[in-house]
Amino acid sequence: MTQQAEQQQTGREAESPDAFLDDVTNAEEREREARERGTVRPVTVVGNPVLHRECRDVTEFDDGLRRLVDDMFASQRAAEGVGLAANQIGVDLKVFVYDCPDDDGVRHVGAVCNPVLQELPAERRQLDDGNEGCLSVPGAYMSLARPDYAVVSGRDLDGAPVLVHGTGYFARCLQHETDHLYGRLYIDRLSKRERKDVMQQMAENTPRYEIVPND
Repeated sequence: MTQQAEQQQTGREAESPDAFLDDVTNAEEREREARERGTVRPVTVVGNPVLHRECRDVTEFDDGLRRLVDDMFASQRAAEGVGLAANQIGVDLKVFVYDCPDDDGVRHVGAVCNPVLQELPAERRQLDDGNEGCLSVPGAYMSLARPDYAVVSGRDLDGAPVLVHGTGYFARCLQHETDHLYGRLYIDRLSKRERKDVMQQMAENTPRYEIVPND
C-alpha cells in the first residue's frame, strides 16, 4: 500500500486494550533496525501470478523468516510504502509488514504471519470511501469503500498469537495487505470501469522504484 493513497485520501477475540499487539512503542527504532538489516528487492506488479493466488501459510518461524521480514521493511521503505505483503516481492508466504499511521497520526510498525481478517459486528462496519493505491499497481489510485476499523489475528515472528487492530487509514492498510495474501488486489474490488481507469493510470506513469517486469 502507498503513502500517496494516505495523502489523497469486533473480532472473535476479546477486544480489551491488553489483547492487542503493542505496535506503537519504539516504532521508529524497530523499523529502522529492520530495514538496515534488510536488502531491497524489486516489487511484483499486477499480472504476476504470485499476486493472484492464495499464498502458503508460514510454518517455520526461523531466521529465514526474520531475514525475509527485514528485506520487506527495506523494500517497503525504498518504495515509499506503508504496507507490503510477501508476494509483492515474489515470495509465496502469508506474511505482511506495515509502517503506517492511523488517522490520529500515531505510527504503527509490525509484521503479521498467517493473517485472518476478523468479522466485525454490524455497528463497527462504518464505511470509509477513501483513496487507495498499491505498490503492485504503481502510479494509480482509486476511491474504494472499506470499513474504518479492522481487526487482524495471526502469528508473530516467533509463532505466538497476535491480534492487531486499526482505525481509519491504518484499518485500510490491514485490510489491503491481508487481501494480498489471499490473492486479491484492491483493483479486484473495483467496477470494470474503475479498474480500466486504474490500469490506464498505471500505463501512463513510470514507477518510482524497481519492479519485476511481467513476461
